[in-house]
Amino acid sequence: MATSRHIRTTRTARFSISGVESAGITDVWFVCHGYGQLASDFMREFDCIEASHRLIVAPEALSRFYLAEPGGFHGPDSKIGATWMTREDRDSEIDDYVSYLDNLYDMIFEMVDRAAARVTVLGFSQGGATANRWLTRGRAKADRLLMWGCLLASDSDLNEAATFFRDVELTLVYGTRDKFADTGMIADYEKLLRDSSVPFTLESFEGGHRMDRDTLQRLANR
Repeated sequence: MATSRHIRTTRTARFSISGVESAGITDVWFVCHGYGQLASDFMREFDCIEASHRLIVAPEALSRFYLAEPGGFHGPDSKIGATWMTREDRDSEIDDYVSYLDNLYDMIFEMVDRAAARVTVLGFSQGGATANRWLTRGRAKADRLLMWGCLLASDSDLNEAATFFRDVELTLVYGTRDKFADTGMIADYEKLLRDSSVPFTLESFEGGHRMDRDTLQRLANR
């Protein structure tokens, strides 16, 4: 009878970066893209907050794939995206990306003074659950978590979150026309967090399931 087993291996991960790792950096952002995106594409959303004191790091999910094409075929010009995980062997995939993001964090702060920098972690859509799990399961330390177009990971323990987010500022950001989050759903989730004593703030903008530059600039300057 066949059984499934696991073996640890190494692989090369890719990330995009904006800014220069130096002693002058006082604001570091780790930004996790959504399903089917690539880090280099997602990084364009952050052009509006580039600054000499700010370093923006966009890790790319470890699993790339060809995006759907008419007829199911792909060719040399087919678009490619990445995903942080699927339901298949999910625990191992979560462990792998938490380890990867911890290693990236360590590498960045070999060159930047962590004590002098504020750290923001932003997760968009699928990247939100990734960012949430990374901060609560890994060794990285952030000052705030921006969950954009998403809620806390479905497997989050809200009792633990109530304690964790006393030290890490939690902000939920959503578009008023987000097809994945209607007003009633957001209101119900707000009540759930409040009933669970999870500290958070809420930001909204006119738009759908996307990033919004005005909102991003406002959060960057806060």
